[in-house]
Amino acid sequence: MRPATLAIAMAAVLACATARAERADREKEMVVNADRLTADDANRLTTFEGAVVVTQGTMRITAAKVTVREDAKRNKFYIANGAPVTFRQKRDNLDEYVEGSADRAEFDDSTDVLKLFNKARVKSNQNELTGDFISYDMRRELAEVSGAPPGQPVPASTGRVKMIIIPQKKATDADAKQDGAPGVSLKPDAGKP
Repeated sequence: MRPATLAIAMAAVLACATARAERADREKEMVVNADRLTADDANRLTTFEGAVVVTQGTMRITAAKVTVREDAKRNKFYIANGAPVTFRQKRDNLDEYVEGSADRAEFDDSTDVLKLFNKARVKSNQNELTGDFISYDMRRELAEVSGAPPGQPVPASTGRVKMIIIPQKKATDADAKQDGAPGVSLKPDAGKP
């Protein structure tokens, strides 16, 4: 099992914000730091434990434990547990980051479906999405958010989904003039060298 595939799957966590993560990160070296590594080749299972930190380019993921299971077709299923699991990555072609957290994150690379469980939160710029369960199908570009994971009752007191959207500030005439937009023409003084 190659730990390098962990970065690709964990980068999928960022897809939850429906914003493209920094594409160049996939070509960069991935580094996984942990207190312990157990590689069980017979059962196709790799486990990183203890203050796990995964970095690749602008991507950074932290978890208490990350488990990678590989099937006979070399598909991988990832589970990250933490208190919480956190992630952060720069958006592609923008000077802003996507970040988030959950108690558990799962990714199945055979279906390209990411699931965030318990206190799931994804934030991009000032916009934020929270729920107890967030699922993102990368192939269909379909996000589902609910107050509880599928098959579990939604708690009345905490089982709400919340989305905060901050409208983009519209440029005023004063802003346009400060940005150097048409309105003020500056010409050099011909009398001075």
